[in-house]
Amino acid sequence: MGTGTRVKTRASPAAGPTREKTLHGLERETLLKLYRAMYTSRKIDDRQIQLKRQNKIYFQISGAGHEAILAAAGLVLKPAHDWFYLYYRDQALCLMLGMTPYEIFAEAAGTADDPNSGGRQMPSHWGHPKLNIVTKGSCTGTQFLQAVGCAEAGLYLEKHASAARAEGARAERDEIVFVSGGDGATSEGEFFEALNTASNRSLPVLFLIEDNGYAISVPVEVQTAGANISKLVSTYPGLLTAECDGTDVFESYAAMVKATKHVRERKGPALVHAHVIRPYSHSLSDDEKLYKPEGEREEEAQRDPVPKLRRLLLQQDVTTEEEIAEIETGIDRKVKDAADQALAAPIPSADSIYRHLYSEAVDPTSAAFSTQPRFSGEPRTMVELINACLHDEMARDERIVVFGEDVADVSREEYLEKVKGKGGVFKVTAGLQRRFGSERVFNSPLAEANIVGRAIGMATRRLKPVVEIQFFDYIFPAMQQLRNEIPLIRWRSNGGFQCPAVIRVAIGGYLHGGAIYHSQASEVLFTHTPGMRVVMPSTALDANGLLRTAIRCDDPVMFLEHKHLYRQTYNRAPYPGSDFMIPFGKASVVREGDDISVITYGAVVQRAMQAAAVLEREGTELEIIDLRSLSPYDWEAIAATVRKTSRVIVAYEDVKTGGFGAEIAARIAEELFEELDAPVKRVAAEDVFCAYQPALEEVILPQAEDIIVAARELKAF
Repeated sequence: MGTGTRVKTRASPAAGPTREKTLHGLERETLLKLYRAMYTSRKIDDRQIQLKRQNKIYFQISGAGHEAILAAAGLVLKPAHDWFYLYYRDQALCLMLGMTPYEIFAEAAGTADDPNSGGRQMPSHWGHPKLNIVTKGSCTGTQFLQAVGCAEAGLYLEKHASAARAEGARAERDEIVFVSGGDGATSEGEFFEALNTASNRSLPVLFLIEDNGYAISVPVEVQTAGANISKLVSTYPGLLTAECDGTDVFESYAAMVKATKHVRERKGPALVHAHVIRPYSHSLSDDEKLYKPEGEREEEAQRDPVPKLRRLLLQQDVTTEEEIAEIETGIDRKVKDAADQALAAPIPSADSIYRHLYSEAVDPTSAAFSTQPRFSGEPRTMVELINACLHDEMARDERIVVFGEDVADVSREEYLEKVKGKGGVFKVTAGLQRRFGSERVFNSPLAEANIVGRAIGMATRRLKPVVEIQFFDYIFPAMQQLRNEIPLIRWRSNGGFQCPAVIRVAIGGYLHGGAIYHSQASEVLFTHTPGMRVVMPSTALDANGLLRTAIRCDDPVMFLEHKHLYRQTYNRAPYPGSDFMIPFGKASVVREGDDISVITYGAVVQRAMQAAAVLEREGTELEIIDLRSLSPYDWEAIAATVRKTSRVIVAYEDVKTGGFGAEIAARIAEELFEELDAPVKRVAAEDVFCAYQPALEEVILPQAEDIIVAARELKAF
């Protein structure tokens, strides 16, 4: 059962002026440190508001009203020791951890030396590698699952010395992962997924919910049942909850001390629910007067943590009016100087936009990833050679962890000797848990965002998660993590962080019964996502070599495995050895011909081969190009075959309109128009969903006969 407390404190009566003043266990210098951070944060907000109104910066969102809980958190958290997934209101905590006013203004001004993003993100999107502040995007709530994965990585690195020796991989014995969010973010399902996993696995995660009562204009009672998130989640096993007045530094400090102690002692996660205020509008794009009446705004002003702490320090004779005025004057000057310096700083060069989109240290398209196979044994299926690659790579690199739905042999370890084991719905991961143990191969909840979000957190700590999404059709709950997080980690942090996770996904139709929700092929959703590598092999040999490249490269990779091809006999190959790799962006000419080029990939490759056999008897020779890698794709191979035949069919399994093949066809028409003797033909699925009835599936998905008809039309043109 979770444990919940309401932390309250009362100020002691004044005992007369003294230089050794202590309040609630906090010494005078600590109290002044708190005030300096809180006042500095507020003054940065005020200066940024001025600059935005002068059009000298381009966005502003403040941490006003949240300063007390954040400054208190800064007293108990350890920069460059703990790990931080911060919320855009967390400016005061950033200052306490060591970020400077200049670094904050540099992000607002979009300077080249901005440590958060190098001019790529809005202000208050924190990221500071030296302080372990992990890059954060604008998406609400995506940070929670990433923090869970980060905590899992820390525990893993503590236990696995070989993994911890990898460059950039490290863990501290009592580290915790701090993750914060607003009350609105707790409405996201990923928040509850994160709490569930953190509690279930007893992870050292400290959740801070800064509840200012509003998610932009939507009040908390509309967001949350009972209008109290800590009460709502208080029954999570092992989760300590502490509720406090987040505008009171002493109550906030007491709550943070209690929560931090619980987490550092490895008793499980903790959640601090801090009631704060938002005296400024959500951002300068918002006007709270439209939905907050004057009376409510006046009540909030009475709780403003900055003037409240100032009054208390004076009332309790911790400081004098003269001293505090001197402190404020010095901060005012430093804030102004920092802003002026940032506005004068160089901005990024135009050509810098391409930097850090992918790893600059490891190039998976290079010759280093082109190795020759050393065949042994009988031919194996695609499932078998993917499994063999996973065995090889896990033996080679202790940083690799494999998880997803049903991927383990069996979750209850005591059953391992009693049952054969699952090892994935397609048996791709069979035997991995038995060989490498349950710390490295384990099942996840049935929650796709949970899988990908945790993988991101692990990968930022230099683990190598190779995770599985069971069916492409069910990938969509993870889209926020897949589209807005994993491919952007490196770019939006200006190279400060990386996320080299591998996402294995079973994709495609031709199953005779797969129907709507087990046949989808929409790889195009990810091929136009910068920062994501996408591959889709058609043979067992290619699957083995490309997966090894995916694991050894330093970029996020979506590895698409066509279900129809898993156990075919025509695409089998002997085991190619433990170092066989195929570079990304290199197509395969699977059949040479002089008359018509067919550019394809996945399950359509074999249909093109079937069509070629028929057309050969008619005197028409097809040249078939298997792209294998979709992002990047091999434009040189495409251009070469177009120049050779001057007639082109682009064949793909996705729906015709907007499919990946449409991009290839468009580029051929744009850049190779003069090489063509006929229009580019597309052969693809009908613009409908895949039906259950096999006779309908045959009509909907592209078949060999469709390629034959298109080739005859091109030949006659």
